[in-house]
Amino acid sequence: MDKNRLFVAIQASLKAGAAIMEVYTDPNADFEVERKADNSPLTIADRKSHQIIVQELSALPYPVLSEEGKEIPVAERRGWNELWVVDPLDGTKEFIKRNGEFTVNIAFVKDGRPEAGVIYIPVREELYFADEVLGAYKLEHVARLNPEDTLESLIGRAQRLPYPDGRTYGTFVVVASRSHLNAETEHFIDEMKKKYTEVQTVSKGSSLKLCLIAEGKADVYPRFAPTMEWDTAAGHAIVRAAGGEVYQAETNLPLRYNKEDLLNPWFIAYPCIGR
Repeated sequence: MDKNRLFVAIQASLKAGAAIMEVYTDPNADFEVERKADNSPLTIADRKSHQIIVQELSALPYPVLSEEGKEIPVAERRGWNELWVVDPLDGTKEFIKRNGEFTVNIAFVKDGRPEAGVIYIPVREELYFADEVLGAYKLEHVARLNPEDTLESLIGRAQRLPYPDGRTYGTFVVVASRSHLNAETEHFIDEMKKKYTEVQTVSKGSSLKLCLIAEGKADVYPRFAPTMEWDTAAGHAIVRAAGGEVYQAETNLPLRYNKEDLLNPWFIAYPCIGR
């Protein structure tokens, strides 16, 4: 456990979130432009966030695998036993729709396993952070760090996850993608309806789905559509630190990171069992 490592990631996420919000709230930004066009607000926000995060994380001696730097050769990445896995702006469709459900994701991965993670929701000013030793936490109403802030002071103001009263007892809650609800996911939900008297489906964008699992507010998150490692690494770390796990759908083994193929297999996330 490296407390400074987690604190640096928190600071990077908040600074990146502030830069994203400058673009998001710009009254002159044209959100109708083609997605990922060179002059689009999304691309500008992506790049600003990426630059800030890389600069902040450079204080520590670990390489960065990011959506904005995904063309790094496999031969180079094979030597990365410890690395950052970053999505500078997760939730492309949510950003364009301006519904606020986009995040900044930063994870620290060692030997293919996410040991620490940070997710920041700029619009809501909500921060999730976790370490496999320290546990998982949520801090609300945070836009920047104060000079006197430390990791210990942030933990002191935060709520430990999972919430003790997070579950809706009597109701089985499935969290699903707001933008990628496909036939396979609908079939999974139908199977849950055969097992449980009352099943509720909650739709969320970006890594917020994994945050709900970490909070204990959902019983399962099935993902039978493509995701990349940077989409899930931070949320996976937070779920693990909260006592849950994210399993590959076919093998029932936890997701792994810095693979040769950065595409995730289909997966199912569960919260802390038996709490």
